[in-house]
Amino acid sequence: MTDLTALTLAEARDRLRARDISAPELTEAYLAAIEGADALGAFVHKTPDLARRQAEAAQKRLDAGMSPDLCGIPLGIKDLFCTEGVPSQAASRILEGFRPPYESTVTAQLRKAGAVMLGKLNMDEFAMGSSNETSCYGPAVNPWRRRDDPAPLTPGGSSGGSAAAVAAGLCAAATGTDTGGSIRQPAAFTGIVGLKPTYGRVSRWGIVAFASSLDQAGPMTRDVRDAAILLRAMAGPDPRDSTCADRPVPDYEAGLSGDIRGKVIGVPREYRMEGMPPEIEALWAEGRRMLEDRGAVMRDISLPHTRYALPAYYVIAPAEASSNLARYDGVRFGRRAALSPGDGIVEMYEKTRAEGFGAEVQRRVMIGTYVLSAGFYDAYYNRARKVRTLIRRDFETVFAEGVDAILTPATPSAAFPLGAAEAADPVKMYLNDVFTVTVNLAGLPGISVPVGLDRDGLPLGLQLIGRPWEEGDLLNLAYALEDAAGFLARPTRWW
Repeated sequence: MTDLTALTLAEARDRLRARDISAPELTEAYLAAIEGADALGAFVHKTPDLARRQAEAAQKRLDAGMSPDLCGIPLGIKDLFCTEGVPSQAASRILEGFRPPYESTVTAQLRKAGAVMLGKLNMDEFAMGSSNETSCYGPAVNPWRRRDDPAPLTPGGSSGGSAAAVAAGLCAAATGTDTGGSIRQPAAFTGIVGLKPTYGRVSRWGIVAFASSLDQAGPMTRDVRDAAILLRAMAGPDPRDSTCADRPVPDYEAGLSGDIRGKVIGVPREYRMEGMPPEIEALWAEGRRMLEDRGAVMRDISLPHTRYALPAYYVIAPAEASSNLARYDGVRFGRRAALSPGDGIVEMYEKTRAEGFGAEVQRRVMIGTYVLSAGFYDAYYNRARKVRTLIRRDFETVFAEGVDAILTPATPSAAFPLGAAEAADPVKMYLNDVFTVTVNLAGLPGISVPVGLDRDGLPLGLQLIGRPWEEGDLLNLAYALEDAAGFLARPTRWW
């Protein structure tokens, strides 16, 4: 990293405002870093010309004394966000050539705030995956490596490109989306901060849909302060998204005092999974101790329906995906398969989807179609919805009893190698979401904070789960945990 690309978002903002650096200068530093980092596979659509134009416009605003927090800040945008005139493929062949004539609400708000878009970031196809290996572009690669082992590791998924880019210093921060852990798991794997807001805090308009009742966009940043700054710019009501809440957006950064004295933090016994690695158990205990030292009150709690979360999630999410992905038919936009003489519309649908969707997407569409079919709707989908209600009620109960937040591991392990058994076995891959899916099912905010390194020198994170709409309190708790942990490690450059 150069000195400029080593700056946090907050540090870059302050130096831009002080005229120590210029927006074009900062942007050029990141563009140079991106050009030298193709081995990471993080950026899949680079937009240097657009970035330079936006940096010049941002500098004019800075010179005029009009400087929102993100003015002149170079960001990476996950390929799931539609960006006007820029390829937006959701890492799928079926959207080849699609250049939206519109801007997603989130990216429009970031542009309005003066942010600079460096390009689009790699991800699992349609956000379906936990290792970034289902992407049509090929996998993103974690900038971290095990000690004395050059084997490439996954950055996690589905927001793997976002995580890799932020960890490697290729952008000041990035957008991600989280349907079952797709912000928090890759953040933990790469030693950065990842925040999934309350469902409805951030507009989903213009974001390619996976599972509409679970998807939520959020920030991926180098530290908690940066997450607070970026969330404020991303969040807010949107009349184009009926699920987006009409609530005021607080100044999250202003609330970062680090004072958590008297806060009650729950530790759920059900998250002590059988076979949990000792390092994860020790990290969890250390996190508990650090929060206690800062004045928090730790309380053992029970979330009794946690054991049913993964099965319920892997019924509900594929069911919604099978409905959402029905629009990709080769008729209006994206890829259309070559047809043979005599082929009709049914053959066009079949060939286009067979060519355009990868194996994991096809698997989930078939599962979703099956559980929604007439003979199995009540046995699977309706039952999963009832379980979801019970999981949400578990959280409501502990919050009603005075718990302010919940501390859990973020992932069941550190980053694993690309091409590992987890990738070959879908069930093993799905287990990577064991600590995160409950948050999406209940619609709660959750944040992953890097806390330590494992014996191989890879980052490990802890997760804090907050009350609905109280991202400010959650961020302050995460800020205290981050300060107590003192995690400053960065990957050694090899790319």
